Amino acid sequence: MPINKLKEYLDSHNVEYITISHSKAYTAQTIAASAHIPGKELAKSVIVKIDGNMAMAVLPASYHVDFDLLKIASGAKKVEISHENEFRDKFPECELGAMPPFGNLYGMDVYVAKSLAEDEEIAFNACSHVELIKMKYKDFDSLVRPKILTFSAK
Repeated sequence: MPINKLKEYLDSHNVEYITISHSKAYTAQTIAASAHIPGKELAKSVIVKIDGNMAMAVLPASYHVDFDLLKIASGAKKVEISHENEFRDKFPECELGAMPPFGNLYGMDVYVAKSLAEDEEIAFNACSHVELIKMKYKDFDSLVRPKILTFSAK
């Protein structure tokens, strides 16, 4: 989903958002600093496998996935990180590692860290390493309908 398709999707649902351009950056913390956004408000998407099914774990840039907590919170038997070669083809229009947190559009369950769901606004990669979209969390929640769980730690 290139940025234009993502914007069209948001526009078709009457969602207010802004785009933020920043210098090329690859890690969530670097992106947050470059775009002058608090790490807690920048959502990063981590692709995981929950009982063998790919899913998207979305959490603040300043946090990391606690796989034991995610396993307990999701009621899964096994949770592990998915390797890039396993999901590269799922997001053909996006630069690797710059997937927006709309896993539902790619047939994936989306799990959002409770710590991120507490934010009024979130920003996230918009399919590239140089552009973000910032929008109200409540709009994101109404479009994605993620499962909100406690699975992140600083």
